[in-house]
Amino acid sequence: MNETNRFSDQYDAICFSHLRWDFVWQRPQHLMSRFAQDSRVFIFEEPIFEGEKAHYTIEQAATDLWVIKPRIPNTATPLEVVEAQRSFLDEVIESHSIVSHISWYYTPMMYEWSRHLQPGAVIYDCMDELSGFLNAPEGIIQREAELMNRADLVFTGGRSLYEAKKHRHENIYPFPSSIDFDHFYKARRVADAPADLRDIPGPRIIFVGVIDERMDVGLLDQMASIEPACQFILIGPTVKIDQGILPRRSNIHYLGQKKYDELPGYLGRCDVAIMPFALNESTRFISPTKTPEYLAAGLPVISTPIYDVVHPYGEKELVRIASTAEEFSRGIRASLIENADRRKAVADDHLSGMSWDRTYGEMRSLIETTIARQIMPGSEMAAAGMTSAV
Repeated sequence: MNETNRFSDQYDAICFSHLRWDFVWQRPQHLMSRFAQDSRVFIFEEPIFEGEKAHYTIEQAATDLWVIKPRIPNTATPLEVVEAQRSFLDEVIESHSIVSHISWYYTPMMYEWSRHLQPGAVIYDCMDELSGFLNAPEGIIQREAELMNRADLVFTGGRSLYEAKKHRHENIYPFPSSIDFDHFYKARRVADAPADLRDIPGPRIIFVGVIDERMDVGLLDQMASIEPACQFILIGPTVKIDQGILPRRSNIHYLGQKKYDELPGYLGRCDVAIMPFALNESTRFISPTKTPEYLAAGLPVISTPIYDVVHPYGEKELVRIASTAEEFSRGIRASLIENADRRKAVADDHLSGMSWDRTYGEMRSLIETTIARQIMPGSEMAAAGMTSAV
């Protein structure tokens, strides 16, 4: 089919996300910002419980991309919460003249109040096993079963998640975390350290990401104790956990959340990147976006044995795998003296086949085929050359 006359160009996208648009820039932001280059995109966030009257705000975050933020009183009953969100959804559809659309879900919990829609296709981008996360919503397993049953197409955020879900849907595809290579490559050319990093001496060991139940804070504390000459830099917000459990040492520095555009500046002035993930239900199926981002930035990387890091990054010796503080210490010391040029060359070769543009393009092709199946007879699809998906 002609690339300039695709079926899905006729469809807006309504995306239901548990992650806020202005939070850490990750998978939904990468993909939806690219989707907005072809179609209008409307992001529905989870409600903020405040105030005395249910309402919503809508902000245009980019060209052809709007973010809807529901606000619902704390006193609302579960039924009132569902009815309010359904009403907001219908109002947005009417006010923006949305005639044909694709429903794209990141959380099955939003299916409950959007099941009445009649989209051209239902997409479930299962980026994480949310049922394993701290404070997982009650009923999420049942809601996911309902969404999987309704979905026309399912994507998973990694290989391990695909293996766990593949028997539950006939049209499911793995799409591990990808990379905006050029953005993170800027780290290799950073000359000056950011102001809040400038007075912290090296060697600097960095972690970038959300600090929550997925981080092994005890492991971090032990590392900092074993390597007192190293400075451990943590970039990112702390959520869902009590900040009182975070280790406090003179060589541990919590610099808070930074904008996506600022990250290369911090990575470029550090020496080693770490991923001290806990091994628990919340990390069982994760495919950390930061793995290829660290590598694109030119840093040596050390991680606990997360499946989607070991396969393929550990197997290809792109990432050192460590389970204990002592192993992390040995990995840090080896990283500081290794041949950086050789490491970067090997990493760049691996990353050359990855990009969010490519991931989006392959997803879009699958959506094209899915929509075509629903509106074209089989003979017409064959004539159009659309009988097989990417």
